Amino acid sequence: MTTTLDEAMFDAQSAASGAMQGMVERLADRFGGAANASAVFGQPIEKGGLTIIPVARVRWGVGAGGGAGVTSKHGGNDVGEGGGGGGGVAATPLGYIEMRDGTARFVRFRDPGAIVPLMVASAASTWLVLRALRSLFR
Repeated sequence: MTTTLDEAMFDAQSAASGAMQGMVERLADRFGGAANASAVFGQPIEKGGLTIIPVARVRWGVGAGGGAGVTSKHGGNDVGEGGGGGGGVAATPLGYIEMRDGTARFVRFRDPGAIVPLMVASAASTWLVLRALRSLFR
């Protein structure tokens, strides 16, 4: 069977795109299955009329890529293809829901690391203002 270079390229790209689509779907199913409501809201803990439900932020992502190439060298045809993918899940505790006597309230955890970017931005702004004032009064 004789094919042109364009036909071989089209066949290789079609085969690679079908395989990549399946890989991305499998990755999304696997990682998405771990990032569900039971991961966000943990199992309730009950003791002495108090119920605590842990709450977390869960993020997930997947990615995949692939390629195919056809090279003609001195009358011979080289066909190559490859692909790969991966993903990840991250869960961050946010706080808990406290239920007692028919009332509920959300208690957020304090994150001391969240203030660091604000402190850096404040320091940079202060430095810029002082620098501008110094050049103004020279």
